[in-house]
Order: sequence, then C-alpha cells, then structure tokens
Amino acid sequence: MLVLAVCGLPASGKGEFAQVARRLGVPVRSMGDMVRAEVEARGLKGGPEVFGHVAVDLRAKHGDEVLAVRLADAIDASEPAPLLVIDGMRGTAERRVFRERWAEAFRVVAIEADPEVRFARTQSRGRAEDGSHEQFEQRDIRERGWGVEVLMLEAEFTLVNRDPLSAFHADAEHLLRRLLPEG
Repeated sequence: MLVLAVCGLPASGKGEFAQVARRLGVPVRSMGDMVRAEVEARGLKGGPEVFGHVAVDLRAKHGDEVLAVRLADAIDASEPAPLLVIDGMRGTAERRVFRERWAEAFRVVAIEADPEVRFARTQSRGRAEDGSHEQFEQRDIRERGWGVEVLMLEAEFTLVNRDPLSAFHADAEHLLRRLLPEG
C-alpha cells in the first residue's frame, strides 16, 4: 500500500483532490473529518472559531501528532488498498507519524492556490469552519504554525490549483494514475 497525504492551506483544493481520488476508486481518509467528529462528540455547535479551538485543544492535551496517530491506527485496521489518500495533513508532527508508520510507502502532495481565490472558495462552499476574511487569515496563521508551509516545500509532488477547476482535476487524476499500480 502507498499512502499519499495531501497538504495545503485552507481551501487550496485538498478536498477537490480527494474527490478525484474517490472517483478513481482510491480510498480517502480526512484529517478534517476527525476534527469535525471531535466537535460533534463534545456536543459543540460548529463555527470557524470552534473548529480551530478544538484542533488546538486536542494538540495541546495530546500532542501535535494526536490526529495522525488516531488516523494511522484506523488506516492500519482497515482493508488494505494499493493506494490510499489522506486529505488534509497540516503539520510536520503528523508527517513524522506517517513516515514512521509507513516509511517508503508514504508520500506527500502539496496543493497551491492563490490566497484570494482560496478565500472566495471558502465563501461559496458552505462549511461550518469557514467564516470572515479575518477568520480565514487566522486559519492560515494557525496552520502555518503547525508547519504546513514546510510540508508544502518538502512535498514529493506539487500541484497548482488554478482556473479552470477542470485543469486541476486533470492534473490530480494524472498524478493519481501514475501512483496506482498497473493492473
């Protein structure tokens, strides 16, 4: 099994990449879904500040690698697949867990997109963790603090999410097909 983690700043296109993977039959696990599940488990009403608070709180109480350890355990317990995508790796501590777990069977793809394009996308996608421009900027700062820019610089692959979106989808499909075993 090859595990491909997708990183990038908020609304860069990680979810779009994951959609392409699913369309190709590649299983996808989401780091963001884990935070959303924790918000729900705590009985909180989701909003931009709530998701950020819960993500920070989890890391403060259990270490920066907490979500990665939980996700890696779930992946290892699941049905093996030739390729699996992790949507939304955000920090170097998470990468360290995944590299220790899967060694040479782990790769990173960075998704880049213009900040104003990313903000416009947050306003149209309707997720509870999206909010104002100021909240968007705060998310960028928080995720940079976890090391997402380092991940992006050191990724084995980089895709630029640009208009039209179909071009990005084609690039994502091309990469995924390259990584899938022939058969």
